[in-house]
Amino acid sequence: MNATANVLVGLVAALHVYFLALEMFLWERPRGRALSGFDATTAAKTAPLAANQGLYNGFLAAGLAWGLIAEDPTGYRVQLFFLGCVVIAGVYGGISVTRRIWVAQALPGALALAAVLVAG
Repeated sequence: MNATANVLVGLVAALHVYFLALEMFLWERPRGRALSGFDATTAAKTAPLAANQGLYNGFLAAGLAWGLIAEDPTGYRVQLFFLGCVVIAGVYGGISVTRRIWVAQALPGALALAAVLVAG
């Protein structure tokens, strides 16, 4: 597979590990609250929801990592599936939560997906 595609997939996976950390472990801290815009009380109330969301981001990262290490054609197919999930989740988040998610999640996922398709 193309090195550029692999780098982009790796960056998207790393981005989702970062999302996992923010949502599961840093949600009630200043960095997490800056991301959500919540005050301390709201952050505390929503922390279980954020942690669940963070766990899903971890699953996306794990799937992308699997796609990078698996032999083709499995690795290629796994990357397509998980990048598709990233893009769909990013589009939905951009519609339902904030448009920033289009830039933070959907765009990187779409660029990596395009690179994988071109390389494949």
